Amino acid sequence: MVGFGEKPFRAKQVFEWLWQKNASSFEEMSSLSLGLREKLAEHFSIDHMEIKDQQISTDKTIKCAFNTSDKRVVEGVLIPTSKRMTACISSQVGCSLACKFCATGKLKLMRNLTAGEMVDQVVYLRDQAISRYKTQLTNIVYMGMGEPLLNYKHMLRSTELITSEKGLGISPKRITVSTAGIAKMIKKLGDDEVKFNLALSLHAANDAKRSHIMEINDTNNLAALEEALIYFHEKTGTRVTFEYIIFKDFNDSIEDAQELAEFAKCVPCKVNIIEYNPIDDGEFQQASIKKVDAFAAYLESKNMIVNVRRSRGKDIDAACGQLANKNNAIKKEERVLK
Repeated sequence: MVGFGEKPFRAKQVFEWLWQKNASSFEEMSSLSLGLREKLAEHFSIDHMEIKDQQISTDKTIKCAFNTSDKRVVEGVLIPTSKRMTACISSQVGCSLACKFCATGKLKLMRNLTAGEMVDQVVYLRDQAISRYKTQLTNIVYMGMGEPLLNYKHMLRSTELITSEKGLGISPKRITVSTAGIAKMIKKLGDDEVKFNLALSLHAANDAKRSHIMEINDTNNLAALEEALIYFHEKTGTRVTFEYIIFKDFNDSIEDAQELAEFAKCVPCKVNIIEYNPIDDGEFQQASIKKVDAFAAYLESKNMIVNVRRSRGKDIDAACGQLANKNNAIKKEERVLK
């Protein structure tokens, strides 16, 4: 602003128009003079993501496909329940980790999303929550497409913009960043003393099983993750969430529950047991309700905090692990890139 011959306070005004009021053009910035608005429009552009497609599930879950300014497609999901209104957002276009149970992992990684593109998803889903369901967002989870810790700089910046009083003003305790498990970056979260919550996609508490479904475990095994989680907790004091997708005849036995309970002793935690959602050509099946209940009961007998997450949005492929499963725009783009 000073370089434009303007007073420094104009910078604060522009910042708030962008990140608090979510202006999509300089023309909207009515507190700025017409001359300044024209000068800004001449030198800069505001690359908002645009909605490409939207589906609404029978359970009121909303899945949105967003177009980026370079015509990539990413997905975000609004998940309403009786107690929460959650925005699930993506951090990358595609993913490089290729976890066997995840549809997004079948796509190639195309690029990282910017902080602004992540905030755009939150803003759109927040507005849908207000307009359709007359309620505010209660939670934001970085559990969509991509691995947030492989887009660390932009992910962290997006949380700053979301939580800032000059931004969206949402409490960091309402934000959860989920990772497939990159030990050195979990430690970096601790060094940066982040205020948001951390979730680890665990899914198996022995290395052989975890490596079978998650290649990342070959370079970030359970011992390395345990060390990183202890470090993270010592630095932040934040309780960790372990996410555990439960598969039929793979990780649903009481022995598996015993291994999980033993591993989870490393830090104060809670466990989310997640119903598996089928993907195209997937090798896994849903565990039976009886087995899921027995698994949860065992963990509870060990005084663990356990939540069983029943999937929402399955009919529109918006459930956990399904993003990009049947999104023709994304599949078409991947074929072109190949």
